[in-house]
Amino acid sequence: MSEQTVFASALLDPAQPCPDGLRAWNGSDPNQRFAVYRNNIVVSLIDALAATFPVCQQLVGEAFFRAMARVFVVAQPPRSQILTFYGREFPAFIDTFSPASSVPYLADVARLERLRLDAFHSADVESLGTEDITGVLSAPHRLPRASHGYPSLGGGAAITVRRAFAMGRAPAGNP
Repeated sequence: MSEQTVFASALLDPAQPCPDGLRAWNGSDPNQRFAVYRNNIVVSLIDALAATFPVCQQLVGEAFFRAMARVFVVAQPPRSQILTFYGREFPAFIDTFSPASSVPYLADVARLERLRLDAFHSADVESLGTEDITGVLSAPHRLPRASHGYPSLGGGAAITVRRAFAMGRAPAGNP
């Protein structure tokens, strides 16, 4: 394992020791300094998730959300240098996070929040017309293919709308 891999792995696992060879310029304990750095990394990633999923945090409360996010951060560290991409797997994680099972719609809300962020950072496109939206919503079987180039109508939104239909909560005006 490379030194960089060992260092990165130790950042997210407090059970791992401080990587060998770390020295502080002022002679202070590198273990304590590394613990501060480790904490800052984890807290920053939790803060990034809270910024991306504010409604989820509001639904379950800050303490629960931050605890759930901490588990996610340790299990799934960022794979990209672009922080905006971080958390794409968070809705799927929520689906499997048993302490969140009392809020069965939480993962769907997270999917919608993620789609909102993706749409915000996507290239501008012409607005989707009311007729197009009505046509798609009136035919739930078409939803999996209904993105039309619009990130906010991606697979995650289709899944959420399809679930609403399946649970008998069809959007107003639809059977």
